[in-house]
Amino acid sequence: MVFKRLLGALGVGGPTVDTVLDPASVRPGGTLSGQVHLVGGKADFEIEHITLELVARVEAEHEGGENEGVVAFDRFTVGGGFRLAEGERRSVPFSVIVPWETPVTELHGQSLGVVLGVRTELSVAGAKDKGDLDRLDVSPLPVQEAVLEALGGLGFGFRSADLEYGRIGGSGQRLPFYQEIELLPSPQYAQQVNEIELTFLANPGGMEVVLEADKRGGFLSPGQDAITRFTVSHDGVRQQDWPSIVDGWIRQLVEHRASYGSPAPFVPAGYGHGHGHDGQHRDGHRSGPGMGTAVAAGAAGLAVGVVGGMVAGEVVDEVGDFFEGDGEDEEG
Repeated sequence: MVFKRLLGALGVGGPTVDTVLDPASVRPGGTLSGQVHLVGGKADFEIEHITLELVARVEAEHEGGENEGVVAFDRFTVGGGFRLAEGERRSVPFSVIVPWETPVTELHGQSLGVVLGVRTELSVAGAKDKGDLDRLDVSPLPVQEAVLEALGGLGFGFRSADLEYGRIGGSGQRLPFYQEIELLPSPQYAQQVNEIELTFLANPGGMEVVLEADKRGGFLSPGQDAITRFTVSHDGVRQQDWPSIVDGWIRQLVEHRASYGSPAPFVPAGYGHGHGHDGQHRDGHRSGPGMGTAVAAGAAGLAVGVVGGMVAGEVVDEVGDFFEGDGEDEEG
């Protein structure tokens, strides 16, 4: 989705910018490439900097309720230092590395409802203008895909996904927000938990998998949250028995056999060590639906199909709102 906007800071007659992303799939920690197309205005202009900013629609919870805002989570200077002549057309290619914790927006081509964008900022003669905003789609890493497909094969269903402003205590989290994927329990665990929340925190050496269960209460006991955390490697993903590994994680989570307060050691793929709530797992965290999307789960994985005609429309509306009104409610 591309939006051409006049460089408003310079008024009518200023240059225009149009950023086009390459169609190749982008993964966390991977390369994002494309070109920034410039068209000169009615005079010559000195282009000082061309900056790309990665932005996300994020939920922030507070005492008064919940708000959504646009959060920038990385910036790259990709060009500048040249004169753009009157009416001149020029393209500036770019290739940048996105953060390892960049949220996943789709699974097997099915949208998860999380909205990311690439915003282009042009600095001309001391004036700056955010002149273009493009949608960014991110596919999962192989290990993320393996975990999600294992959950689908075990009978868990996708409920929603959103981005929560805050940090997971005791983790190696680097971004100011984290992605939360909410899952419906499989029939095997339906009597024990209401839902399970999944968070991936990827890094160059591997990935932390954080699982939280909203456990059902009994006749005389209230419900409670149980949390475990595991680390896996990017290597040897295809050699692992992920259904067995993930089922072991869920069993530990539901039975709450986690040890408390100890950091999770790094281990090879498929071998996890859990640990319990350290008192600061999710700053301002509260369960609840996020972007209003739902996907039915099946044996082939979580991304089987969108449930209900209303859901797809909600996702489209969210994307439209994000790209049409991105500059007024920015956080961070």
